[in-house]
Amino acid sequence: MTKTIRSSALTRVRLIEAASQVFASLGVQGATTREIARVAGVNEVTLFRHFSSKEQLLKATIENASALQTEALEHPEAWTQDLKIDLRQYAQLYNTMLEAHEDLIRTFIGEAKRHPEAAKQIIQEAAKPLGEKLVAYLQSSQKRGSVRPDLDPFPAVDMFTGMLLAGMLRRSAKCTQNNYSCEDYIETCVDVFVRGISTAPLSVDNAAVTQE
Repeated sequence: MTKTIRSSALTRVRLIEAASQVFASLGVQGATTREIARVAGVNEVTLFRHFSSKEQLLKATIENASALQTEALEHPEAWTQDLKIDLRQYAQLYNTMLEAHEDLIRTFIGEAKRHPEAAKQIIQEAAKPLGEKLVAYLQSSQKRGSVRPDLDPFPAVDMFTGMLLAGMLRRSAKCTQNNYSCEDYIETCVDVFVRGISTAPLSVDNAAVTQE
Protein backbone atom coordinates (compact mmCIF):
# COMPACT_ATOMS: atom_id res chain seq x y z
CA MET A 1 0.00 0.00 0.00
CA THR A 2 2.81 2.41 0.96
CA LYS A 3 4.60 1.58 -2.30
CA THR A 4 1.44 2.41 -4.27
CA ILE A 5 1.06 5.76 -2.49
CA ARG A 6 4.72 6.61 -3.13
CA SER A 7 4.36 5.69 -6.80
CA SER A 8 1.23 7.85 -7.11
CA ALA A 9 3.02 10.80 -5.48
CA LEU A 10 5.98 10.44 -7.86
CA THR A 11 3.62 10.34 -10.85
CA ARG A 12 1.95 13.54 -9.65
CA VAL A 13 5.35 15.24 -9.35
CA ARG A 14 6.29 14.11 -12.88
CA LEU A 15 3.01 15.48 -14.24
CA ILE A 16 3.54 18.87 -12.58
CA GLU A 17 7.11 19.07 -13.87
CA ALA A 18 5.95 18.10 -17.36
CA ALA A 19 3.14 20.64 -17.22
CA SER A 20 5.63 23.36 -16.29
CA GLN A 21 7.73 22.51 -19.35
CA VAL A 22 4.75 22.35 -21.70
CA PHE A 23 3.11 25.54 -20.41
CA ALA A 24 6.48 27.32 -20.77
CA SER A 25 6.99 26.18 -24.36
CA LEU A 26 3.42 26.18 -25.73
CA GLY A 27 1.60 28.62 -23.45
CA VAL A 28 -1.62 28.13 -21.54
CA GLN A 29 -3.81 27.91 -24.64
CA GLY A 30 -1.40 25.83 -26.71
CA ALA A 31 -0.71 23.26 -24.00
CA THR A 32 -2.78 20.07 -24.08
CA THR A 33 -3.23 17.31 -21.53
CA ARG A 34 -2.14 14.84 -24.19
CA GLU A 35 1.20 16.61 -24.63
CA ILE A 36 1.71 16.97 -20.88
CA ALA A 37 1.05 13.25 -20.42
CA ARG A 38 3.51 12.43 -23.23
CA VAL A 39 6.27 14.55 -21.67
CA ALA A 40 5.59 12.97 -18.27
CA GLY A 41 5.82 9.49 -19.81
CA VAL A 42 2.29 8.44 -18.85
CA ASN A 43 -1.00 8.05 -20.70
CA GLU A 44 -3.76 10.64 -20.58
CA VAL A 45 -5.96 8.41 -18.44
CA THR A 46 -3.28 8.45 -15.73
CA LEU A 47 -3.11 12.24 -15.94
CA PHE A 48 -6.85 12.55 -15.37
CA ARG A 49 -6.63 10.28 -12.31
CA HIS A 50 -4.52 13.01 -10.70
CA PHE A 51 -5.92 16.17 -12.33
CA SER A 52 -9.45 16.57 -13.62
CA SER A 53 -8.54 19.28 -16.15
CA LYS A 54 -5.73 21.29 -17.70
CA GLU A 55 -6.79 24.21 -15.50
CA GLN A 56 -6.26 22.15 -12.35
CA LEU A 57 -2.79 21.24 -13.61
CA LEU A 58 -2.07 24.92 -14.26
CA LYS A 59 -3.01 25.76 -10.67
CA ALA A 60 -0.81 22.97 -9.30
CA THR A 61 2.10 24.09 -11.49
CA ILE A 62 2.02 27.67 -10.19
CA GLU A 63 1.53 26.61 -6.57
CA ASN A 64 4.46 24.24 -6.90
CA ALA A 65 6.64 27.02 -8.36
CA SER A 66 6.41 29.08 -5.16
CA ALA A 67 5.84 26.27 -2.64
CA LEU A 68 9.36 26.21 -1.18
CA GLN A 69 9.45 29.99 -0.77
CA THR A 70 5.98 30.13 0.78
CA GLU A 71 6.85 27.32 3.18
CA ALA A 72 10.08 29.05 4.19
CA LEU A 73 8.05 32.08 5.32
CA GLU A 74 5.32 30.03 7.01
CA HIS A 75 6.73 30.03 10.52
CA PRO A 76 7.14 33.02 12.88
CA GLU A 77 10.84 32.28 13.38
CA ALA A 78 11.38 33.00 9.68
CA TRP A 79 10.98 36.71 10.47
CA THR A 80 13.47 38.59 12.67
CA GLN A 81 11.29 41.76 12.80
CA ASP A 82 14.24 43.70 11.38
CA LEU A 83 12.87 45.26 8.17
CA LYS A 84 16.10 45.15 6.20
CA ILE A 85 17.05 41.60 7.20
CA ASP A 86 13.55 40.23 6.62
CA LEU A 87 12.99 41.97 3.29
CA ARG A 88 16.41 40.87 2.08
CA GLN A 89 15.52 37.26 2.92
CA TYR A 90 12.16 37.59 1.19
CA ALA A 91 13.78 39.16 -1.88
CA GLN A 92 16.36 36.38 -2.12
CA LEU A 93 13.68 33.68 -1.84
CA TYR A 94 11.49 35.45 -4.38
CA ASN A 95 14.38 35.89 -6.82
CA THR A 96 15.29 32.21 -6.51
CA MET A 97 11.72 31.32 -7.49
CA LEU A 98 11.79 33.76 -10.44
CA GLU A 99 15.07 32.43 -11.81
CA ALA A 100 14.01 28.78 -11.42
CA HIS A 101 10.83 29.37 -13.44
CA GLU A 102 11.95 32.08 -15.84
CA ASP A 103 10.67 30.33 -19.00
CA LEU A 104 7.22 29.80 -17.49
CA ILE A 105 7.05 33.40 -16.25
CA ARG A 106 8.09 34.83 -19.62
CA THR A 107 5.42 32.76 -21.36
CA PHE A 108 2.71 33.91 -18.94
CA ILE A 109 3.73 37.55 -19.41
CA GLY A 110 3.95 37.24 -23.19
CA GLU A 111 0.47 35.82 -23.62
CA ALA A 112 -1.21 37.53 -20.64
CA LYS A 113 -3.68 39.50 -22.78
CA ARG A 114 -4.75 36.33 -24.58
CA HIS A 115 -5.41 34.26 -21.44
CA PRO A 116 -9.02 33.19 -20.97
CA GLU A 117 -10.57 34.77 -17.86
CA ALA A 118 -10.63 31.40 -16.08
CA ALA A 119 -6.88 30.95 -16.62
CA LYS A 120 -6.17 34.51 -15.42
CA GLN A 121 -8.10 33.80 -12.24
CA ILE A 122 -6.22 30.57 -11.64
CA ILE A 123 -2.82 32.24 -12.14
CA GLN A 124 -3.70 35.10 -9.79
CA GLU A 125 -5.10 32.84 -7.07
CA ALA A 126 -2.24 30.32 -7.23
CA ALA A 127 0.42 33.04 -7.07
CA LYS A 128 -1.28 34.90 -4.19
CA PRO A 129 0.09 33.11 -1.07
CA LEU A 130 3.68 34.30 -1.47
CA GLY A 131 2.57 37.93 -1.77
CA GLU A 132 0.16 37.54 1.13
CA LYS A 133 3.04 36.56 3.41
CA LEU A 134 4.73 39.90 2.80
CA VAL A 135 1.47 41.87 3.10
CA ALA A 136 0.82 40.24 6.49
CA TYR A 137 4.37 41.01 7.60
CA LEU A 138 4.05 44.69 6.65
CA GLN A 139 0.68 44.94 8.40
CA SER A 140 2.14 43.48 11.62
CA SER A 141 5.11 45.86 11.26
CA GLN A 142 2.66 48.77 11.07
CA LYS A 143 1.13 47.63 14.36
CA ARG A 144 4.61 47.48 15.91
CA GLY A 145 5.32 50.99 14.61
CA SER A 146 8.27 50.15 12.34
CA VAL A 147 6.35 50.73 9.08
CA ARG A 148 4.51 53.96 8.21
CA PRO A 149 0.83 53.71 9.23
CA ASP A 150 -0.32 55.51 6.06
CA LEU A 151 1.27 52.88 3.79
CA ASP A 152 -1.06 50.61 1.81
CA PRO A 153 0.77 47.24 1.94
CA PHE A 154 -0.89 45.81 -1.18
CA PRO A 155 0.52 48.21 -3.82
CA ALA A 156 3.75 48.37 -1.80
CA VAL A 157 4.21 44.60 -2.15
CA ASP A 158 3.33 44.75 -5.86
CA MET A 159 5.97 47.46 -6.32
CA PHE A 160 8.63 45.51 -4.42
CA THR A 161 8.03 42.21 -6.21
CA GLY A 162 7.74 44.11 -9.50
CA MET A 163 11.25 45.50 -9.03
CA LEU A 164 12.57 42.01 -8.43
CA LEU A 165 10.75 40.63 -11.47
CA ALA A 166 12.05 43.44 -13.69
CA GLY A 167 15.58 42.80 -12.49
CA MET A 168 15.40 39.10 -13.31
CA LEU A 169 13.97 39.76 -16.78
CA ARG A 170 16.61 42.39 -17.57
CA ARG A 171 19.50 40.23 -16.36
CA SER A 172 18.42 37.14 -18.25
CA ALA A 173 17.79 39.15 -21.44
CA LYS A 174 21.21 40.80 -21.08
CA CYS A 175 19.57 44.25 -21.05
CA THR A 176 21.78 45.46 -18.21
CA GLN A 177 24.96 47.17 -19.40
CA ASN A 178 26.20 48.25 -15.98
CA ASN A 179 28.56 45.90 -14.22
CA TYR A 180 26.70 45.06 -11.02
CA SER A 181 25.71 41.68 -9.63
CA CYS A 182 22.32 40.19 -8.89
CA GLU A 183 23.14 40.58 -5.19
CA ASP A 184 23.88 44.29 -5.71
CA TYR A 185 20.52 44.76 -7.43
CA ILE A 186 18.59 42.94 -4.69
CA GLU A 187 20.39 44.88 -1.97
CA THR A 188 19.54 48.17 -3.70
CA CYS A 189 15.87 47.19 -4.10
CA VAL A 190 15.68 46.33 -0.41
CA ASP A 191 17.46 49.54 0.64
CA VAL A 192 15.22 51.80 -1.46
CA PHE A 193 12.06 50.00 -0.35
CA VAL A 194 12.95 50.04 3.36
CA ARG A 195 13.76 53.76 3.22
CA GLY A 196 10.36 54.41 1.68
CA ILE A 197 8.25 52.43 4.15
CA SER A 198 10.16 52.71 7.43
CA THR A 199 9.25 55.05 10.28
CA ALA A 200 12.90 55.11 11.35
CA PRO A 201 14.72 58.38 10.50
CA LEU A 202 17.62 58.41 8.07
CA SER A 203 21.02 57.99 9.66
CA VAL A 204 23.06 61.14 10.24
CA ASP A 205 25.45 60.31 7.41
CA ASN A 206 22.64 59.68 4.94
CA ALA A 207 20.78 62.82 5.99
CA ALA A 208 23.92 64.88 5.44
CA VAL A 209 24.35 63.45 1.96
CA THR A 210 20.68 64.30 1.18
CA GLN A 211 21.11 67.90 2.35
CA GLU A 212 24.23 68.37 0.26
